[in-house]
Amino acid sequence: MTNPPVCDYEGSDYQTSFWDKGGREYEDQTEANALKRLLPKSGRLLLELGAGAGRNTPRYVGFDRIVLLDYSRTQLEQAQQRLGSSDKYTYVAADVYRLPFVDGLFDAATMIRVLHHMADAPKALGQVKNVLETDGIFILEFANKQNLKSILRYLLGKQQWSPFTLEPVEFVKLNFDFHPRAIRKWLDELDFAIEKTLALSHFRVGFLKRIIPTSILVFLDSLLQWTGAFWQFTPSVFVKAVSDRRVSHIKNQEMNVLAYFKCPDCEHSPLVEKHAYLECGNCSKKWEIKNGIYDFREELKG
Repeated sequence: MTNPPVCDYEGSDYQTSFWDKGGREYEDQTEANALKRLLPKSGRLLLELGAGAGRNTPRYVGFDRIVLLDYSRTQLEQAQQRLGSSDKYTYVAADVYRLPFVDGLFDAATMIRVLHHMADAPKALGQVKNVLETDGIFILEFANKQNLKSILRYLLGKQQWSPFTLEPVEFVKLNFDFHPRAIRKWLDELDFAIEKTLALSHFRVGFLKRIIPTSILVFLDSLLQWTGAFWQFTPSVFVKAVSDRRVSHIKNQEMNVLAYFKCPDCEHSPLVEKHAYLECGNCSKKWEIKNGIYDFREELKG
C-alpha cells in the first residue's frame, strides 16, 4: 500500500467500458476542444500524467517526445497497443507522489481526469512543479465540487456536504471533488501562474445527451468554455498554468531516455542501465524494464 494511497486501474477495461462504450463521446470531445485551446502548438518533451490507455496522447501531436505515466502496467500496455511502436513515446509505471524524473526535465505536462484520485493533491502538484522547466506549461483538469448540480442538491437538502467550502469532498473512495479557489491557492503556493481557465461539460446531463446530437452539445459547450475565466459551475474545469520558479533543467532535444530518470527513493541520478533493469548508483535499488515499460512502483528484488 502506497502512502498516500493510489487509485490503481490494474487489469481494468476502463478505456473500453467507460470511454468507448460508456456514452462519453460528448465529454471526450469537449476535452479535445479544451486541449486545442490550451496546449502550445509545439514542444520538446511532454509528460502525460495518468495517461491510461492513451486516449488523449494523439492530441499532443506538436511535441517531439511524450512520456506516458500511469500507475497501472496494464493501462500502459493498452496504450502501447493503441499507439504502436515509436521512439516518440516512453512508457513509465510510477507513483505520481514519487516521480522518477530529474528536476526541470519537461517543457509541458498534462493531468487530465487524474487529480480527482489524489488524496493529497498539493503533494501531487508539487511533484509536477519539480519536473517542469522554467516557463513550463501545465494543463490541469479537476472535478469541480462547486458545480450547479451539487449546489442545487445542497440547497434542497439532498446533500450534506457544502459545495461552497474549500476542503475536498471524497464522494467515493479515492474520488475527490475540489473547489476552484482551493486549486488556485495550491497552484499559487507552488509559484504557478494561471494563464487561462475553461469551464467544461455544461451539458453533462443524461437526458440531454440522449435527445440532442453529440455534435450540437459539443459545439454549444465550445462556445461557453471561455466563461471559466469568470465563474466555474461546471463539473469539469481546465486550467493552463505556467511554472515561473527557477530550476535547473536539461534542454538537449536529443538526450537519451536514460537521462530522464532519477531514483524515486533517494533521488540520485543518473541511473545505470543493466539487463532488464535500471540501477541506482547511490542506494543500489533496481527498477525493472519489461516489455518497453520502465517500472518504478516497487524495487526489483534479487
